[in-house]
Amino acid sequence: MLATAVLALTAIGTGQVVIGTGTVQAAYPAILGQTIAAGREIAAMTTNTSQTRPETSAFKQSLTRALDRYLDDVPGQVAVSVRDLSTGMTYSYNPGLRTATASIIKVDLVMALLLKAQGRRRDLTAGERQTAARAIRVSDNAAASALWSAIGGASGLAAANKKFGLRETEPHPGGAWGATTTSAADQVRLLTALTSPESPLSAKNRRYVLGLMGGVAPEQAWGVSASGREGADVALKNGWLPRERHGGRWTVNSIGRVRDRRHTYMIAVISHRHGSMGAGVKAVERVSRLVTDALAQQG
Repeated sequence: MLATAVLALTAIGTGQVVIGTGTVQAAYPAILGQTIAAGREIAAMTTNTSQTRPETSAFKQSLTRALDRYLDDVPGQVAVSVRDLSTGMTYSYNPGLRTATASIIKVDLVMALLLKAQGRRRDLTAGERQTAARAIRVSDNAAASALWSAIGGASGLAAANKKFGLRETEPHPGGAWGATTTSAADQVRLLTALTSPESPLSAKNRRYVLGLMGGVAPEQAWGVSASGREGADVALKNGWLPRERHGGRWTVNSIGRVRDRRHTYMIAVISHRHGSMGAGVKAVERVSRLVTDALAQQG
């Protein structure tokens, strides 16, 4: 399988994640020498930003080879994007892949509804909250269709996604929300909008969505959860869909935030053309674990 890997490593110190650039950058005080504390910050900045890790290239190549070896024997195509918020490390594999979202779009739909409600300076109604919960926790399709209509369909989703910093997600113009196409990197951008204080969503609304993702039905808790150790805090949403255009082969996707004792990962694995849903789930989980295990060894 031909694959392309992109790795960005930046020591973030006291900095913050910047949404939508595909990299992690650090923000530091602009005024120099005012206090000893500021001086120490600047010294740390100089050390962090000038430091070059000689193992970076070797790490990228080693992880990519490991994924290539595994996926060479897996029918279908897989892409992964991950950001470790604890270290600032990011990694992407097969970034050119675009798949149908299937049900992972339900997170996006709920976020778009919340953004619309915020613009009108109101909370969700009891009915809207019930619909949002059904869409994410049990992946109810009728609830997703109701959300799609409530946000204004494809144009409403596109407008919301622009504010969330997405660049590679195309809502389906005909109303088939699950046929919206996306990239793994865009799904990490969406997840970042659930964790960053720079998000257009309020802290209250971000917590609400993550809470729903942390309470999915047990039988739907597979996927990127495999990247966490025992006791990890996982907030996720999965999507699965046999596609007629692929001869009935399966699209299987998983996105989420995984927090363990040392690391917080924002991870998205998208894939399609699997012979069965089970085969897709196995591939998604194996890729999730391979990538996060490798990142954990780096910091």
